[in-house]
Amino acid sequence: MRLTVDKRPSASRATGSPTKAAPSQFPFVVEVPATATVADLKLAIAKQAGAPQPDRQRLTAGEKKAVLEAGDALDKYGLKDGDTVFVKDLGPQLGWQTVFYIEYAGPLVFHYLVYNFQNLFYGQTFEHSALQQRAYLLIMGHFIKRELETAFVHRFSHGTMPLFNVFKNSGHYHLLSGLNLAYWIYSPATAQGTALAAQLGCPLLLSAFTGIFLFAELSNLSTHITLRNLRPPGSRVRRIPRGYGFGLVSFPNYTFEIIAWAAVAGMTRSVAALLFLVVASAQMYLWATKKHAQYKREFPDYPRARKAIFPFIA
Repeated sequence: MRLTVDKRPSASRATGSPTKAAPSQFPFVVEVPATATVADLKLAIAKQAGAPQPDRQRLTAGEKKAVLEAGDALDKYGLKDGDTVFVKDLGPQLGWQTVFYIEYAGPLVFHYLVYNFQNLFYGQTFEHSALQQRAYLLIMGHFIKRELETAFVHRFSHGTMPLFNVFKNSGHYHLLSGLNLAYWIYSPATAQGTALAAQLGCPLLLSAFTGIFLFAELSNLSTHITLRNLRPPGSRVRRIPRGYGFGLVSFPNYTFEIIAWAAVAGMTRSVAALLFLVVASAQMYLWATKKHAQYKREFPDYPRARKAIFPFIA
């Protein structure tokens, strides 16, 4: 099957005809088997001079500009001999596993520094209260868990992310759940001996919120393992997830994540913790609803009673 590869036409560019004589110029022609996948097509395009490497390519086709996913066969998109596929260079890429390492390392560094180098951030030293000690252990544990999941649990459906996006994504973690959260939770206002520390440091409350947090973290880990087991190593297979948590929502990993951070916000009564909870919940809701709709489009037998992220609600 011969396909024309071109950049998306613009009003200022004259229409050209495909040619194999100057493959460094768009448009050009590539030839792939009729049974080829999108990944095969990306490899064929990358062999042409001046074309981006597979991880940098975003391929679309048709009037609706349908994005061609790397794990799909070309016949899924109805492509036939002589059709045109448009390519966009996404720019420098970074592996998703590396992205996750960077995102979760930021909060670990900031919480460690703020907690242990008080004079640098507050201009004084003081004894941490039971509340601060507990919050530090839980938050550090959360992000250490995330790093370990990245190394040993997650199987990524996409190989890379545009390098520029790493800064945007990392800012969310490094600033909101890192520096901002740490600065206010470990501040002298809730240090040992203060009235607020005595009020919030009730052993019963600390135990209750810790229990909720640990329940949510272990449940979150369980759903990540379920998702991992859906996808054989080295593949991008997609299946309907089932099991613990998935009976009510499509993304219980997000649901349990929200519960964990709600426990931190309830335990610390910190505006910074509440801010992170709201921002993170809103972002996860957007991710979940988009992926939930994709599940329903992809699987005709997808459970209709399931909600995206909040049981019985949305």
